[in-house]
Formats: sequence, C-alpha cells, structure tokens
Amino acid sequence: MLSNIEQVSARGGQVIAIGTEGDTTLASKAAHTIFVPATTPLLTPVLTTIPLQIFAYHVALRRGCDVDQPRNLAKSVTVE
Repeated sequence: MLSNIEQVSARGGQVIAIGTEGDTTLASKAAHTIFVPATTPLLTPVLTTIPLQIFAYHVALRRGCDVDQPRNLAKSVTVE
C-alpha cells in the first residue's frame, strides 16, 4: 500500500490516508492523514468507516451536491 501512495504522490496526486495512531511511516508519505485509535484488526474497519463517511459528507457539501437526495438513488422496496 505504501508503494501505491508513493506512486500517486510522484504523479502529483494528493493522498489522503487513514491509519492507526502512531503510524509515522504513513503520515510521512501522505499529504493528509486521518488517525483512528489502534484496536484489534476485526474492529479497525468499523473505526475507519465513521471518519470516511464524515469526509464524504463534507466533500459532497463542498461540491454542491444534495446530500439528502442523492442522484441516481433507486428505491429498493416498492410500497403499494
């Protein structure tokens, strides 16, 4: 994963990474880093989901998207 970050950075891309607290290697290679507390590997996806959802929310607001009615959202249940 670190080599992928290096390749994106070498091509001029802005890398926003999410990692566990104390990961200095990741912080040195990414332009911006969001840290979550270190925990068991099974709980890490749960901890990383929340900051990513908040990040996606703010990106959508900045782009001017309607976060309450996303485009191309189809109902999965038909109500009669």
